[in-house]
Amino acid sequence: QVQLVESGGGLVQPGGSLRLSCAASGSMLSIYVMAWYRQAPGKQRELVAHITSEGTTTYADGMKGRFTISRDNAKNTGNLQMNSLKPEDTAVYFCNVYRIRLGARYNYWGQGTQVTVSS
Repeated sequence: QVQLVESGGGLVQPGGSLRLSCAASGSMLSIYVMAWYRQAPGKQRELVAHITSEGTTTYADGMKGRFTISRDNAKNTGNLQMNSLKPEDTAVYFCNVYRIRLGARYNYWGQGTQVTVSS
């Protein structure tokens, strides 16, 4: 079992920045792929970015260049740096980790942190 706790959300003006953090406990984060998702009101949850245990990153369209995903396996934490925020980035952001072992997917979610971009 992995427990994930996000932090760092809040209210920010358009063009501003926020840094989300995800703290993992219960297992070594290094064996998991880590991802950030977001869900805006009335919309489906969507992938923002993910990072492998080796540090390879992938971003959804529109996120690369503004968002940066990172992880510190030694500290069992991950981060999402968000710059040049837009009102359409308003959503609940979720930390996710998963691994696939012997054909089974082990998938864990945090409780989410609200990000609101508004003037």
